[in-house]
Amino acid sequence: MIRLDAKPLARKSLAFGLVVLAALAGPVARAKTWTEITIVTEGGYEPWNLTAPDGAIVGFEPEFMQDLCARMKVTCHIVSQDWDGMIAGLNAGKFDVIMDALAITPERAQVIAFTIPFARTPAAFVAVKAEALGNLPGTGSMVALDTDPDTLPDALASLRTALKGQTIGVQVGNALNGFVYKHFQDVAEIREYKTAADRTLDLADGRIDVAFDDMSYSNWALAKPENSDLGYTGPQISGPIWGVGEGFGLRQSDPELKAMLDTAIASALADGTVKRLSEKWFKMDISP
Repeated sequence: MIRLDAKPLARKSLAFGLVVLAALAGPVARAKTWTEITIVTEGGYEPWNLTAPDGAIVGFEPEFMQDLCARMKVTCHIVSQDWDGMIAGLNAGKFDVIMDALAITPERAQVIAFTIPFARTPAAFVAVKAEALGNLPGTGSMVALDTDPDTLPDALASLRTALKGQTIGVQVGNALNGFVYKHFQDVAEIREYKTAADRTLDLADGRIDVAFDDMSYSNWALAKPENSDLGYTGPQISGPIWGVGEGFGLRQSDPELKAMLDTAIASALADGTVKRLSEKWFKMDISP
């Protein structure tokens, strides 16, 4: 007589049931392991990122990213393209990280994820020094704003009168533009430029009256000999009005990559690397 052992059968039945349940539940999610990262940048927003004569992409962000990649022990590839379409390209999987002086805003956070901020800088108007607009009310002062007010405070309100009928140049897609449109669109013409460099050239040549941008870019532009006729005008504007700062953009579906970058950025902030690199490229500490 062949004897049937009930215990092995019970174990097999249990195992079979677990296999069935696992199949019904679908594949088990696994954390993605990152060994290579493709980073996109504009290669033309000096000195955050710029293209050297030999075609190499250099600047504060590329050098900072090299440091971060070494900390994360991953291979990084930096590619360039125009700002337009970067977010769409990121979400389409063309690259993994946006590195382009990217301000962290609630609107952008609806469609992409951000690392922790690694920079935060004030903004200001720039004009031809010898022109009437080269000495706007409040020139040389600093105004800190917690949020974007519905009505400009006294320290800034006089700018609306001074800029009436003038042309203000901004770069397309810049997170600062909302402030300019909100407070000056009804009194001035606002002209958008594909690159900050094109706008600076038009300002120097008299095709626009003032430019508005982040001072990290403007410091670099004003230090060039060809821009010696340009200078800051009106108050410098700082504070939480510009958000929590700049970070790197990521897909919302890549939490492992965000965690890696956040850890590396925190380490670079703590050991003074961000301060050192920002003073090298911006001549100022932009640490948040």
